[in-house]
Amino acid sequence: MKLLALILLFAVPMVSAWVMVEFRIGIPDERTAHGELNPDVPRLASWPLAEPRPAIDHGDWVLAFDCEGGCEAEADQWWRLHRALGREAPRVTRLRLGPAEEALPGEVLGDWQQPPAWRDSGQLWLLDPEGQPVLGYAAGVDPQDVLADLSHLLRMNNDRATAPSDS
Repeated sequence: MKLLALILLFAVPMVSAWVMVEFRIGIPDERTAHGELNPDVPRLASWPLAEPRPAIDHGDWVLAFDCEGGCEAEADQWWRLHRALGREAPRVTRLRLGPAEEALPGEVLGDWQQPPAWRDSGQLWLLDPEGQPVLGYAAGVDPQDVLADLSHLLRMNNDRATAPSDS
């Protein structure tokens, strides 16, 4: 009896896990990210940007948005989102792609040398500190959705440079 109880002790969790995976019982179907994953978008270093290339601090997350002109309201919206990050704001750089007269605080200006095939007008990309696109958003995305995704990513990926040391 003791041997049978011991076998059941180890077998029941394995069988229940198999049932959960096989029949999708108890596994959440919701997504936590509001943006879309798009593996076709290359790293930032490979983007066809006009010279001089925008100067982005190494180690910063990048919020890049495309605007074909006349998007001052959109630039202000992303500036407000940047401010809403609070103490995490210095870890993020905004990159405005397209013609612009003047950069807002914390914003870097750039322009397309040749618009790539994967680009859509008004699109927004969230790039990690290595320049790899993490999420893409269609034009007209709700800034609260972007803020939720960006806050979650910043919280899950601690800033090693400013983290307090244990010694």
